[in-house]
Amino acid sequence: MSKLKIAIQKSGRLSAKSMDLLRDCGIHITNGAGKLRSEATNFPLEILFLRDDDIPQYVEQQVADIGILGENVVVEKGSEVRVVNHLGFANCRLSLAIPKAETYTGADYFNGKKVATSYPKILSDYFAKNNIGAEIEELGGSVEIAPGIGLADAVCDLVSTGSTLFTNGLKEVETLMRSQAVLISNQQLSADKQAVLDRLLFRIQSVREASKNKYILLNAPNSALDAISEILPGMNSPSILPLAKPGWSSLHSVIQEDDFWEVIDRLRETGAEGILIIPIEKMII
Repeated sequence: MSKLKIAIQKSGRLSAKSMDLLRDCGIHITNGAGKLRSEATNFPLEILFLRDDDIPQYVEQQVADIGILGENVVVEKGSEVRVVNHLGFANCRLSLAIPKAETYTGADYFNGKKVATSYPKILSDYFAKNNIGAEIEELGGSVEIAPGIGLADAVCDLVSTGSTLFTNGLKEVETLMRSQAVLISNQQLSADKQAVLDRLLFRIQSVREASKNKYILLNAPNSALDAISEILPGMNSPSILPLAKPGWSSLHSVIQEDDFWEVIDRLRETGAEGILIIPIEKMII
């Protein structure tokens, strides 16, 4: 069977989460400190540890078959690759920020200003779309200090919590794009490698579904079963098992994490008791 080559960030915010995802998918990887290449012992996968900015190029040129990186990097590099899956972690946004003391009047504020960024393509496209005449100062890092040292009037940078901007006396005023980790693929995968990728995507989907759902068990009077079944449809319908206590049953089902507290309140109103919530390791739909 063909071995799939995946490129992931060798260090930084995406590296550990990418490795955790592969391990959650049941893929065993031996990775010593400083290694730039490793292989899975139980899945046809070879891992290349690269700079995130280089991953789109490696995938486009078929040095790697697939890669995990931030969607913002994919857009900035403009490489000819396919985004095959949004992975749901490393969420952030690319935003414009100005000194806190400044009064923001809208996008026209940036006319005649100098803006520091590590994402000149995305920023240039934004300015062109909005007919803004601004100068772009491209920096490789530490963008947020540029206004404080007089290098720029504003910045365009990735924002997660906003604490870094706040610490450097800046405030967020415009969001150019929202980003998360994505899985990309080159456009020339062989049928064999596509089959391996499909297997990997199936595992990723199972892990993601498990993270979004919880397994719930509860006891309830039989008179409440219809009402509870409406609240807990599960993947098809809840499993119902009779209890030794006459007139009572145990229900087993699945609920979404986002609906958890609302569902619990409704269940208690029906007379449900002994409610247990259990994490799901994998979920096959």
